[in-house]
Amino acid sequence: MATVNFRNPEYYTNRELSWLMFDERILGEAKDAKVPLFERLKFLSITASNLDEFFMVRVASLKDMINAGYTKKDIAGMTAKEQLSAVTKVTHELVREQYNVYNKQFLSELKKHGLRIVARHEDLSEAQGMFVDRFFMENVYPVLTPMAVDSSRPFPLIRNKTLNLGALVRRKSGGDALEFATVQVPGVLSRVIEIPSEEEDQKTIIFLEEIIERNIDKLFLNYDIVAVSPFRIMRNADFSIDEDEAEDLLKEIEKQLKKRQRGEAIRLEIEDKMDKELLEVLQRELHLGEEEIYRIKGPLDLTVLMKVYGLGGFEALKEPSHEPAPVPEFSDGEDVFTVIRRGDVFLHHPYQSFLPVVNFIRQAAVDPEVLAIKQTLYRVSGNSPIIAALEQAAENGKQVTVLVELKARFDEEHNIIWARRLEQAGCHVIYGLVGLKTHCKITLVVRREEDGIRRYVHLGTGNYNDSTAKLYSDVGLMTCAEKIGEDATAVFNMLSGYSEPRNWNCLAMAPLWLKKRFLQLISRESEHAKQGLPAQIIAKMNSLCDPDIIEALYEASVSGVKIDLIVRGICCLKVGIPGVSEHISVRSIVGNFLEHARIFYFANDGQAEVYCASADWMPRNLDRRVELMFPLDDPEIRSAAIHILESQLKDNTKAHILQPKGTYEKVNRRGAESFTAQRYFVELSDKAAKDASPELTQSRVFLPEQAPQM
Repeated sequence: MATVNFRNPEYYTNRELSWLMFDERILGEAKDAKVPLFERLKFLSITASNLDEFFMVRVASLKDMINAGYTKKDIAGMTAKEQLSAVTKVTHELVREQYNVYNKQFLSELKKHGLRIVARHEDLSEAQGMFVDRFFMENVYPVLTPMAVDSSRPFPLIRNKTLNLGALVRRKSGGDALEFATVQVPGVLSRVIEIPSEEEDQKTIIFLEEIIERNIDKLFLNYDIVAVSPFRIMRNADFSIDEDEAEDLLKEIEKQLKKRQRGEAIRLEIEDKMDKELLEVLQRELHLGEEEIYRIKGPLDLTVLMKVYGLGGFEALKEPSHEPAPVPEFSDGEDVFTVIRRGDVFLHHPYQSFLPVVNFIRQAAVDPEVLAIKQTLYRVSGNSPIIAALEQAAENGKQVTVLVELKARFDEEHNIIWARRLEQAGCHVIYGLVGLKTHCKITLVVRREEDGIRRYVHLGTGNYNDSTAKLYSDVGLMTCAEKIGEDATAVFNMLSGYSEPRNWNCLAMAPLWLKKRFLQLISRESEHAKQGLPAQIIAKMNSLCDPDIIEALYEASVSGVKIDLIVRGICCLKVGIPGVSEHISVRSIVGNFLEHARIFYFANDGQAEVYCASADWMPRNLDRRVELMFPLDDPEIRSAAIHILESQLKDNTKAHILQPKGTYEKVNRRGAESFTAQRYFVELSDKAAKDASPELTQSRVFLPEQAPQM
């Protein structure tokens, strides 16, 4: 039998193109007539937000590689130049499709349901025009700062992601010379402006830039306005820090954040009817080529649709609001530590409340028997109750150690503020290991009890963010198991620079040995399959692009292991390759909640093992971040996690199945009854919230009366 080269580039999908395929799946939800109209608006907004990040980070990285003369090919056999060419073609097509959906579907459907979006200020009625002009003078004009460019005033800094109006103006005093001027649409004002409607039972809105454009002559009184048009630029927002040379990491990151606003321009969005001379000025000053210009037929920056989604009065066009159910173990208001001592607690957000995690910190902060609290923070909410509890704990004399990850992309400034606030409260704040992001989610509470010191631990797949815990699907474990407590202590000792333990009980940490552990688990299934023993892998994660992991999965598939992958976003693995991946399936679930949990099931010859982790199967997670994987040893909890996986494998409504040709297609139900995993868990949580039956409140995990049949 010929040896298979599992690293053949033909067996891999380029990472950047896979990212864009995920955006296309989200766009598919925006186009789906079966999705409530306002939810479709939200999905279209998400595609725009994702594309912004893609340009600022991924496209910027490709440009940096090209400029540096980097020619090494990726796992799919593409150079950086080839990748940039391919993603440029796809992103232009994606943007065209975004605006086709907006113009040809949304505008008319919204109007039919009582919301009119005025596309152009020229379409305003006389009464509406008067209202808008008055609104401009009273609310907008005082905030604006028009900026002209001439021999004494250089081209201004156009800030990253800001919406601006560019204009060509000519002095009224005479002369034919055209001058460039610009004004930024102020982010401090709402971009969605409600104006009087001409029809009953209708709400009418217009975007702020249209109001400014209508009144721009008031900003340049000594000039004639020759041309005016909105534009928006994207800059390289990826930065690297030499931490060995950075004496003060906080100051170095603050300095780099300022550079983000001045980074190289990599994308220019313009109104499709922009004056040619005006475009030439922008193109020349920003040093942009034709392929970096995106001509838009509609409002620039569709993330504004999230503001439209927030308008009141359209609840019937949205998914019913979901209130996370109380966690049964904590339903009678018992002391948090008493509950955890009784047995491990499994949490499934957003179907179950995040409040037990918050209360875990709050109670530890005021409990006189708690000696120390240690926690990692990657992203937290704007008014975080966890931060407040940690501050209170420090003020109460507890030993509080908090690792704040300053390098959490696009949250750096936010995290610097929290770090300083925690330091002022008396917390010991650390910033992780040099060269590594600390991405694990762990809290350790050390408590003095009658029988000695006991350690309580929370481990999760999602951030300590009470806001996103209502939107992201994640799982967590609360335990006081001695072995996990010992490992948790070792984690924090390592993060604070004290020591690297020789032996760990049950936690696996990246970048030390987590990848090795995953490869061992996959290899064990291969060996079982070769021996004719039960062998199966079900793995749920956000992204899959680590070549070592993919190669191991290919080898397992060849050995006969059945592999079901639930990968929300990037997936560089290909399915259905003869002799390589015939036993592998990949599905991506795009629903109302963002699938964020990482759960890994290994059949292990009938002795199933289930793990949860903060890490995806990506090189950055396994090689360049501090991550943690933890086992679910309690049989009931293990069953609950397996049930989550089984439910998602049964989903035939929101699941997109990866095809051998590399595309994703919705499940063909062939007349079968529809099943949506997220809706199923919402219904279970609603039932749990309404049903105060003794059986439910005593249940230690979130399980239905009957599991869905596979």
